[in-house]
Amino acid sequence: MAAFTHRIATSTDVPAIIDLMAAAIEENMRPFLSAAEIEAAKETMGVDASLIRDRTYFLVESVVDGQTVLTGCGGWGKRKTLYGGDHSAGRDDSFSDPATDAARIRAMYTHPAWTRRGIGTLLIELGENAARDAGFSRIELGATIPGEPFYLARGYVEIGRDTHIAANGAESIVIRMVKEL
Repeated sequence: MAAFTHRIATSTDVPAIIDLMAAAIEENMRPFLSAAEIEAAKETMGVDASLIRDRTYFLVESVVDGQTVLTGCGGWGKRKTLYGGDHSAGRDDSFSDPATDAARIRAMYTHPAWTRRGIGTLLIELGENAARDAGFSRIELGATIPGEPFYLARGYVEIGRDTHIAANGAESIVIRMVKEL
């Protein structure tokens, strides 16, 4: 069993994060979505630089043959944007109020070679704990179809679904989920 460490992402990590996200989207979604649906999902997925600037985005790493390898990334947001990368339309980067708003679990990805090893659980626990420490009592996320079973198992409940029609005409479904902290 590999040992994992975690740290806060910095702007210099963005190229490695982009590579990991691309691999995770292409490979991890394949059993659940068609090729057209995967392309559609890319319109609402990607790096959100505000998470890195806010120091709320984590990297999970392991050492393989003496080299540090990025195995997963994800975090939490204290802004109102629920999902999407810098390129996504409809963002609201205003800060959430912990007294009335939910924090967000954001941009969770595991490298395809490292799935089913506890990386997602580590990332979600890091995000939930940090949000709780920041004064939030509720946390929300936008799950993909492939991610939904994981979040259900972690105690999240569905509160709605958004269907986006992508440029290629395929549907991209985002499942809005919530959990009390």
